[in-house]
Amino acid sequence: MTARNTLGVAALAAASALAVGGTAGRADAAVATNCAAKPSSCGYPDATNTGVPAGTALKAVPGQLTSGPGWTWNASTGTVTVTAKGTVLSGLAITGTLQISASSVTVKNVQVTSGGNFGISLAHTTGVTIQNSTISGQNSTTGRVSYAIDDVYGDSTGMIIKANNISSFRTAVQVSTGQVDSNYIHNPGYVAGDHTNGIYVNGGTQPLMIWNNTIFDSMGQTDAINLDAGTPGPSAPVASKTISDNLLAGGAYTLYGGAAGGSPTSNIVIQDNRFGQLYYPKSGLYGPAYYFDAAGTGNKWSMNIWDTTGQTVPAP
Repeated sequence: MTARNTLGVAALAAASALAVGGTAGRADAAVATNCAAKPSSCGYPDATNTGVPAGTALKAVPGQLTSGPGWTWNASTGTVTVTAKGTVLSGLAITGTLQISASSVTVKNVQVTSGGNFGISLAHTTGVTIQNSTISGQNSTTGRVSYAIDDVYGDSTGMIIKANNISSFRTAVQVSTGQVDSNYIHNPGYVAGDHTNGIYVNGGTQPLMIWNNTIFDSMGQTDAINLDAGTPGPSAPVASKTISDNLLAGGAYTLYGGAAGGSPTSNIVIQDNRFGQLYYPKSGLYGPAYYFDAAGTGNKWSMNIWDTTGQTVPAP
């Protein structure tokens, strides 16, 4: 078997083991190379296996609908607001922001197009799932969305962000805990002065699993994944983050490991990732990774490889 495994029970079990500091190895008999050209050929996410499935009928908001069970459209702010626990949104094409202020909400097969601060925002939520949706800016310049998916106050828990297609963003996903897996994050937008992030974690010590994503940042700044605290330093620990089985490329450094500014890190597991060279020979403009502290308790860098050769990427 030359392609990496797709999602399955065994892979999920391996990811769970990694999340608690265990070990799990790639199950491939041989390592595929040059997956970045067509990620799905190696089992990674791309346009063929993420976002709203082809052929799904969508109703335009606000063009065709302005309310539904658990949600309403606010014309003055251009926002769909969800305030009822357990709301399920599906089959919608929203032009504007989707604001979730309730728990146990499911967003599935939804298209969100926003040129504002947020595509989908979460405020004080628990157990929100965003799956098989397409989130983008209006265009790749002044209409880019600032945060495609954002835990605005940094206190939401239990998020599952899965199999979404995200583009034309400044920051694609900003969360500090939960599960981010099987997403295709690509083609960021840019306005002068932007710092471009695929997944920005903003530090913290709650468990986070970033697994099986394809993240391509074509900019020479900032990153595909950044674990660093917003204000790093000795009093801003970063812990319990697992980055496993992703296909990554671009940025200044493709991955930042949380130890910026002397932040103490622990149980940071960066394992079994593939660093592409779509934009730069070193994956990022300056290298594949930075601010990873190999001496931190429980920190682990292993089985990370170059996409073009399958050779090991050493710890930074």
